[in-house]
Amino acid sequence: MLTLDKMAAVLVVVATLVVMVVSVFWYLRKKKTHSTFYTIPGPPAIPVLGNAHQLSPDAKKFYAQLLAFSLDFEKEGIFRILLGNKQIIAVFRAEFIEVLLNSSKHMDKADEYRFLHPWLGTGLLTSTGDKWRTRRKMLTPTFHFKILHDFIGVFNDQSSIMVRKLQKVADKGPFDVFPYITLCALDIICETAMGRHVNAQGNSDSDYVRAINKITVLVLLRMRRPWYWPNFLFNLLGPGREHDQCLKTLHSFTSKVIIERSEEFRQKRSEQTTMEEMMKGRGDDETVYLEKGKRLAFLDMLLCASADGHHLSFEDIREEVDTFMFEGHDTTAAAITWCTHLIGESPEVQDRLHEEMEQIFGDSDRPATMKDIKEMKYLECTIKEGLRLYPSVPFFGRSVTEDVTIGNQYTLKKGTTAVIVPVALHLDERYFPDPHKFDPDRFLPYHSSRHPFSYIPFSAGPRNCIGQRFALMEEKVMLSSILRNFDIIAAQKREDLSPVGELILRPEFGVDIKLKSRK
Repeated sequence: MLTLDKMAAVLVVVATLVVMVVSVFWYLRKKKTHSTFYTIPGPPAIPVLGNAHQLSPDAKKFYAQLLAFSLDFEKEGIFRILLGNKQIIAVFRAEFIEVLLNSSKHMDKADEYRFLHPWLGTGLLTSTGDKWRTRRKMLTPTFHFKILHDFIGVFNDQSSIMVRKLQKVADKGPFDVFPYITLCALDIICETAMGRHVNAQGNSDSDYVRAINKITVLVLLRMRRPWYWPNFLFNLLGPGREHDQCLKTLHSFTSKVIIERSEEFRQKRSEQTTMEEMMKGRGDDETVYLEKGKRLAFLDMLLCASADGHHLSFEDIREEVDTFMFEGHDTTAAAITWCTHLIGESPEVQDRLHEEMEQIFGDSDRPATMKDIKEMKYLECTIKEGLRLYPSVPFFGRSVTEDVTIGNQYTLKKGTTAVIVPVALHLDERYFPDPHKFDPDRFLPYHSSRHPFSYIPFSAGPRNCIGQRFALMEEKVMLSSILRNFDIIAAQKREDLSPVGELILRPEFGVDIKLKSRK
């Protein structure tokens, strides 16, 4: 007679066999009905698991695997991966990417972005359909050229603080520059997004600074570990409670700021302040350096847009402010950090950059103006080349919303997740000869004839990055501030760097440089 333990063991075995049989049946049926998916080249898959058993849960190793697959299928420019029943294709050929990104149909972000919803809601980054179109149309004027003048003062002020911090470690040997740049970028984004000075560079241990740094790590950890996808398992086995505590800190901070700025705005509204009036007096080309009390913030634009008839709720405003905080912080910090290394290992490039700075500023210590930023043409080429080799967003996902054929040979079925891989796309020798060489001259005007989708550090098409002009201005001001004060010397070889590709391509162990004072 079977004991209870033996009966339980038998039931487990039977249940396991049933699941395996059903899964294999489903796999074979799916393979037959979605045969076009298997015409796309890719690593061998097995029933039930697909390729899940091959992929590392470790972010650094997964990033290395993605690059290895891209190299294996470099000729095809596309490969497939099956994660259980999830069909995923990775694309890194300009002609294929154009079909997906230049369409008004495949604009929904991949399902994996849902893990950002608790923090960002369905703001501009994660929203879809009519909501995204309405928000995009509404928010585009907030990045008007005239409004960006207001932000230059913030860029200059915070860059000056960063330079003073760097002067304390200059002429003393190698150090990790990433924290200095990251805290400066965080101060900039807090002031430009919310009009609030958090002094991250002076107090990196504040609750808000810790929370914003931690939550990005937790969200990305959850994305790459399927067993954390269900909420109850994330809370039971994973860092769900820590995640929720970070959310509480972040949302409490932004909510408080919104309430305070809303009250200020209501007082100003009595004077009939409109978006056009807020922009009045900000010319296109003149020297502009507004006093702190007169600067606008992204939040001010949202409040003004809401008052002008867009009917944004408190939650609507908060999710857009939080989205701007997320998108405009780590991305910029990573881009500038990688660029400092590339400049530091390229003396000829750095000599040309110093020459450009001297032509613009001479011996002056004055802050940069919009006119100065426009004249930083070689620095812009340098930043663009840095983003080619180290795109801030190494890959991003779109959901295929209807059947589509790319390259006249591969058919992607509705529901497929398409992963665009800029970090592999930017190494295409057809458009970038000797692709691993750091050469800012690639972006001089006479190279403008390359395929428009061969270089997409800010995505492309209708859903490109709305803040790319803001980001480029910030990067120019921060890097020019460093170059005006220091010679940069790389303390590592490029092959010794340790990039980790998650939502943001960041250095795992920082980036070591040496600075030599110029003044």
